[in-house]
Amino acid sequence: MAADHGALELKNDLAVWIRDRHGLEVVDFGVHSTASVDYPDLAASLCRDLLAGDPQDRGILLCGTGLGMSIAANRWPGVRAALCHDAYTARMSRLHNDANVLVLGGRVIGLGVARDLVDVWLVESFEGGRHQRRLDKMEALPQGQDGGNS
Repeated sequence: MAADHGALELKNDLAVWIRDRHGLEVVDFGVHSTASVDYPDLAASLCRDLLAGDPQDRGILLCGTGLGMSIAANRWPGVRAALCHDAYTARMSRLHNDANVLVLGGRVIGLGVARDLVDVWLVESFEGGRHQRRLDKMEALPQGQDGGNS
């Protein structure tokens, strides 16, 4: 997990929630204070570690709205970061998109909703099938180009 100063409290709560409720290890990439930081640096730390680890590993990024973290994370090939605000999008991000990073906005959702999203996102599994074909097509796209398919 990583969060900027806009979601520090939510990150800290969710880290405890994940350990206690799901029995999972949580690696905390920061921040640890409310001092202003640059969210791309935190997203980079989490994404670098995620991509170097077990393919089954997942990450959670948080910032004020979730927008900055999701944009930064999705710049990394192999990262499929999903900004979610409700349980349905969290569920679909796993079932259909095999999202390996959940992104939440600490200033736009409350603690209860955030916990629900994390619970759904952690228990759902990728369905594969036709969805795998679509992921393969996305992975095959050249960085910064549409592959001539526009």
